[in-house]
This record gives sequence, structure tokens and C-alpha cells, in this order.
Amino acid sequence: MGGINVSRWLLGGVAAAAVIWVIEAVVGSAFEGQMETILQAHNLSIEMTTGFWVLTVLMSLIVGLVLVFFYAAARTRFGPGPRTAVIVGVAFYAGSYLVALLGYQMIGLYPTNMLFTWSLIGLVEVIAASFVGAWLYKED
Repeated sequence: MGGINVSRWLLGGVAAAAVIWVIEAVVGSAFEGQMETILQAHNLSIEMTTGFWVLTVLMSLIVGLVLVFFYAAARTRFGPGPRTAVIVGVAFYAGSYLVALLGYQMIGLYPTNMLFTWSLIGLVEVIAASFVGAWLYKED
């Protein structure tokens, strides 16, 4: 039983992170006005500081690396390829993105229609990132 190809895991993880970061940036800018209004109503705000941007890159990198790690682990059970990338993407989404969005719903921070839209976008985002990471990850 072989180990994970670390250099390909890092390559796939960084590429998956780039997909996530770009989609998050586009979606974030599309909802920026709404989010600001909602957050201000709760006495909260998001400052677009250098630290904020560094954290968005770091969070995307963590998600990308974890996705490709799970793909590398799952491919021994499900086989390499897009089917396994989808399985990993959906499982990761259910255990992370969906749970976070349900938390927002529980505390009433954002409206349900916004959360539903984010949920669909998040699912597509994670599956796309998983595809890219899986495409780049090779065992040899």
C-alpha cells in the first residue's frame, strides 16, 4: 500500500484552492452590498483589510489541500477519476459548507433565499475544485 504523492497533493491542493478562491471572490462581490446591509443591522461589519485577504487565501488553501487529501485517500477505495472526485466533493460539502450555512440559518444571520443560493454555489464550487485537484493528483 503506497503513500500519498506529496508533491502532486500540494499541486492539486493549490489548484483546487485557486478555484475556490476565485469562485468565492466572484460570489462575495455579487452579494457584498446585501451582506454589508445585513451585517450592519446586527452591528457587525467586514473590513477588507490586508489581513482579511490573507485569511481568504489561507482558508481556500486549507479547503483545497483537505479536498485533495481526501481524494487521494478515497481513490484507493473508489478508484481514480471524476466519480471519486464527486463523492469526495459532496461528502466534504455536507460536512463543512452545508453545516456552516445551516448554522447561519439557525441564528438567523442571513435570509433563507440567500443561504439557499450560497448552498447551491458552494456545492458546485467544491465539486469543481475537487475535479481540478483530482485531475492533477497522480500516484506515480
